Amino acid sequence: MDKHGGGPVGLNTIAASIGEDMDTIEDLYEPFLLQLGFLKRTSRGRAATKAAYEHLGQTPPADLQRRLM
Repeated sequence: MDKHGGGPVGLNTIAASIGEDMDTIEDLYEPFLLQLGFLKRTSRGRAATKAAYEHLGQTPPADLQRRLM
Protein backbone atom coordinates (compact mmCIF):
# COMPACT_ATOMS: atom_id res chain seq x y z
CA MET A 1 0.00 0.00 0.00
CA ASP A 2 2.86 2.36 0.74
CA LYS A 3 4.56 1.90 -2.64
CA HIS A 4 1.48 2.36 -4.80
CA GLY A 5 -0.86 4.33 -2.57
CA GLY A 6 -3.28 1.43 -2.21
CA GLY A 7 -3.77 0.97 -5.93
CA PRO A 8 -5.25 0.14 -8.24
CA VAL A 9 -2.17 -1.67 -9.45
CA GLY A 10 -1.75 -4.31 -12.13
CA LEU A 11 -0.76 -7.86 -11.29
CA ASN A 12 2.58 -7.45 -13.12
CA THR A 13 3.45 -4.46 -10.95
CA ILE A 14 2.56 -6.28 -7.74
CA ALA A 15 4.60 -9.33 -8.78
CA ALA A 16 7.63 -7.23 -9.64
CA SER A 17 7.50 -5.18 -6.44
CA ILE A 18 7.37 -8.21 -4.13
CA GLY A 19 9.51 -10.56 -6.22
CA GLU A 20 6.80 -13.19 -6.62
CA ASP A 21 5.45 -15.03 -9.64
CA MET A 22 2.13 -13.70 -11.02
CA ASP A 23 0.55 -17.17 -10.95
CA THR A 24 1.46 -17.60 -7.28
CA ILE A 25 -0.15 -14.27 -6.43
CA GLU A 26 -3.32 -15.12 -8.37
CA ASP A 27 -3.60 -18.69 -7.08
CA LEU A 28 -2.39 -18.38 -3.49
CA TYR A 29 -2.43 -14.85 -2.06
CA GLU A 30 -5.21 -13.14 -3.97
CA PRO A 31 -8.08 -15.54 -3.07
CA PHE A 32 -7.19 -15.25 0.62
CA LEU A 33 -7.01 -11.44 0.53
CA LEU A 34 -10.28 -11.25 -1.43
CA GLN A 35 -11.99 -13.57 1.05
CA LEU A 36 -10.88 -11.40 3.97
CA GLY A 37 -12.09 -8.29 2.15
CA PHE A 38 -8.61 -6.73 2.06
CA LEU A 39 -8.31 -6.66 -1.73
CA LYS A 40 -10.66 -5.73 -4.55
CA ARG A 41 -10.24 -6.36 -8.26
CA THR A 42 -11.15 -3.37 -10.39
CA SER A 43 -11.03 -2.77 -14.12
CA ARG A 44 -7.75 -0.90 -13.54
CA GLY A 45 -6.07 -3.49 -11.29
CA ARG A 46 -6.02 -4.62 -7.68
CA ALA A 47 -6.71 -2.16 -4.87
CA ALA A 48 -6.52 -2.27 -1.08
CA THR A 49 -9.87 -1.87 0.69
CA LYS A 50 -10.84 0.13 3.74
CA ALA A 51 -10.66 -3.11 5.76
CA ALA A 52 -7.02 -3.58 4.71
CA TYR A 53 -6.09 -0.08 5.83
CA GLU A 54 -7.90 -0.53 9.14
CA HIS A 55 -6.28 -3.92 9.75
CA LEU A 56 -2.85 -2.34 9.31
CA GLY A 57 -3.73 0.66 11.47
CA GLN A 58 -3.53 3.12 8.58
CA THR A 59 -5.92 5.82 7.44
CA PRO A 60 -7.47 5.12 4.03
CA PRO A 61 -7.04 7.81 1.37
CA ALA A 62 -9.94 10.23 0.94
CA ASP A 63 -10.57 9.00 -2.61
CA LEU A 64 -10.66 5.30 -1.72
CA GLN A 65 -14.25 4.76 -2.90
CA ARG A 66 -13.42 6.22 -6.32
CA ARG A 67 -10.39 3.93 -6.63
CA LEU A 68 -12.49 0.86 -5.91
CA MET A 69 -14.94 1.53 -8.74
